[in-house]
Amino acid sequence: MARRLELNHELSKLFNELWDADVNRFVPGKDYTIDLQEKAGFVQQGSSVARDSASEPLFRYVNEERLKSIKTFAAFVSLLDNYETSTGVAEVVTPQETAENNRFLDAILETEVMKLTHQYLVRKNWSKPSLNDFKSQLYDIWFQLYTREAGKGPDSCGFEHVFVGETKHGKEILGLHNWVQFYLQEMHKQIDYKGYTARREKSRPDEDDQVLSLQFSWKGLVKPVGSTFIGVSPEFEFALYTIIFLQSQEKVTREVVRIEEYELQIVVYRHGKNIGTAYPVLLSSNNEDLY
Repeated sequence: MARRLELNHELSKLFNELWDADVNRFVPGKDYTIDLQEKAGFVQQGSSVARDSASEPLFRYVNEERLKSIKTFAAFVSLLDNYETSTGVAEVVTPQETAENNRFLDAILETEVMKLTHQYLVRKNWSKPSLNDFKSQLYDIWFQLYTREAGKGPDSCGFEHVFVGETKHGKEILGLHNWVQFYLQEMHKQIDYKGYTARREKSRPDEDDQVLSLQFSWKGLVKPVGSTFIGVSPEFEFALYTIIFLQSQEKVTREVVRIEEYELQIVVYRHGKNIGTAYPVLLSSNNEDLY
């Protein structure tokens, strides 16, 4: 048995402040509705077949007007189609895409979530006080291209892996931990939701849970389990993963935090000076289970 990690109280407090400050978050039942349907079956990594326990899409409704009118979401959506999703295929970053990356960072840096994040990182001496320096640091961590497959050109970056998703050798889905991308891919009939995966102490998630573990297929491949925040703003996820990335030089950092009623392990992989991948793992929910 792996040693159970201790709850990080400092980060839990900070992340709850960020959660409360996340005014752009979509509210379940109001800004979106989901249809969980049935529990997914067990699937081996690398499989292309899974029993479909969900005949309908996960997302029944998402407030598209809100997606388009909130600056950070609109800038985020414009980034999602800028990537070649197969690793080993060199990315070409156009000047327009660089401008879109910068526009997105400018938008999130105006939010209270990222202001609180910057203040915390400055206090820890992990970021410089200047906003321009902080923006450059974020650009390098998230948008700097690197090579995932040896011998090939730069084919990946942290943003692409975490938020867009990639495929490896046509055998495995990497990343794709973001609810907006999931919704948009469902709309384009690219993703097929297969069902939820249950967690300890709670046999079935609720429709208003804002962290879920899902099974889905994308581009002919199955992702056996993918955990994702639902409804949160892009700046909220950027903040969490950036903070955990900067606090450690380890290849993999895992921190157990409690955000609202969710006990989560936030996992961040380092790829040199860049984010390799980052995602939440749902440990449990419902406060009475935790105390």
